[in-house]
Amino acid sequence: MIKLLQFGAVAPEDVFARVEPVVDVRAVVTDIIKTVREQGDKALYAYCEKFDKAKLDSLAVTPEEIEEAVSLVEPRFLEILRRAADNIRAFHSRQVRNSFVLNDTPGVVMGQKVTPVDRAGLYVPGGTAAYPSTVLMDSIPAKIAGVRELVMVTPPNREGKVNPVILAAASVAGVDKIYKVGGAQAIAALAYGTESIPRVDKIVGPGNAFVAEAKRQVYGQVSIDMIAGPSEILIVADGKSNPRHLAADLLSQAEHDVLASAVLVTDSAELARAVQAELEVQIPQLERADIARASIDNNGKIIVAENLMQAIEISNQIAPEHLELCMDNPFDYLDAVRHAGSIFMGRNCPEALGDYLAGPNHTLPTSGMARFASPLSVDDFVKKTQFTYYTREALEKVAQDVAYFATAEGLTAHAKSAVIRMED
Repeated sequence: MIKLLQFGAVAPEDVFARVEPVVDVRAVVTDIIKTVREQGDKALYAYCEKFDKAKLDSLAVTPEEIEEAVSLVEPRFLEILRRAADNIRAFHSRQVRNSFVLNDTPGVVMGQKVTPVDRAGLYVPGGTAAYPSTVLMDSIPAKIAGVRELVMVTPPNREGKVNPVILAAASVAGVDKIYKVGGAQAIAALAYGTESIPRVDKIVGPGNAFVAEAKRQVYGQVSIDMIAGPSEILIVADGKSNPRHLAADLLSQAEHDVLASAVLVTDSAELARAVQAELEVQIPQLERADIARASIDNNGKIIVAENLMQAIEISNQIAPEHLELCMDNPFDYLDAVRHAGSIFMGRNCPEALGDYLAGPNHTLPTSGMARFASPLSVDDFVKKTQFTYYTREALEKVAQDVAYFATAEGLTAHAKSAVIRMED
């Protein structure tokens, strides 16, 4: 049963505390990366046979395989994928940054040039669940940013096939190349390149502990989006909220993973008890009841606060991945929220809406990283380059100041590079 706590009975840093298995994956991942760097495709075929139990003739997904996959997907689901893609494009198109130039001072031109990365890699998990929504969320911002080539990697099943809904989503999103490889070996291939898989500049997408560790180890060779932890939801709800709705929303995250965390903060002890009871009604009805039960029992919490503003302050200290504001006037409280990955406003905006159809990105900072990190966006696929131009006359006005500053730092060669032009 979910824990019911009074405010002050748990420290903010313990709200999303999890009992995680002690598994040191670093050495395993280090060895996998080293092997892929040395053996290239040979290592990828071997790892695919070892981990995925699939013996492949080719790593690449062919256009014929994509066409076949699209034909296997229900027309209604294809239509929903396209509608979701349209909403994601509409939202992320507003994030595009423009280059700028400043020339307010005579003889001086400064600016910033915005350039997309040449090639981005998208990791899509396989295993117990297929997430075509992740394909859309991670691919479309890259395309809007202007990335020249988007490379997707995803593990195959035992028959060497990729889940049709994953390939259908990739087709809708406009992914350029797809390869049948998963795990840490896929991250290594994207970071360093092999005979078949091109080296990329940025890797995005979620994965298990081995994938997360591989992303950590290759960072610096390539850029990454973030090291994502298990899913989180925090709901701030007033006493008028429907306990059935709140229980369903908590379970929408609890069913992801036994390590997922679902937390309710409310100003009503009566509502808290009602949600606690409702969870016991709904959990047995779920297909993933065992996972949801473990998540709720081990990591779930209901906290009773004195009022809604205190509840929001609790949320700010936790900085949740997903935050629902279940109340009549959520916009009255929006400015008070300082730290959250994505906010769902009002009584009719379940977090699942954001996972699939609304448009804002669902790749979000977890584990309190919303204090300093942001959702995946178009910005993740571009880089900014500064440029500066001075005429001789403009340099002459500031050369001595530059030299004085450089000398104060003990860098006399810096100083001379500024004044030597004035000696000619």
